[in-house]
Amino acid sequence: MESEKWKVESGVVTKNKLMEEVKFNFEDLKVYQKALDFTDFTYELTSGFPAIERYGLSSQFNRAAVSIALNTSEGSGDTDSQFHRFLQIAEDSVRECVTCSTIALRRNYISIVENNRARVMLLEILKMIRSLQRYLKSKKEK
Repeated sequence: MESEKWKVESGVVTKNKLMEEVKFNFEDLKVYQKALDFTDFTYELTSGFPAIERYGLSSQFNRAAVSIALNTSEGSGDTDSQFHRFLQIAEDSVRECVTCSTIALRRNYISIVENNRARVMLLEILKMIRSLQRYLKSKKEK
């Protein structure tokens, strides 16, 4: 009988040569997936910022974008009221990203098209966050 050995490579767990994907419930949340897409977008966008912004606007923009996904995932494993609180923090990070995008536009680091794309993505995420908050509130009132 072959002993059971576990090995993790690129987020995939291997057991006895069988591949099984490890997945968490929050990964199914559309708002989480959209937040990850936006994070990818901001990393791509900020890679074109001047080097002087590496520890300034670039870092702040990327951290704010990451915060949306992090707070969504972190809150999802808690009580509904705690999840609502984490979603509020994610909503705050959305507004922070809007400000970062606006500053980047004003500094001519990004184009109007890139700024608008960021705003469209952020508005969609914001609507999803608010919808999820309303759902959580309605569950509490029942």
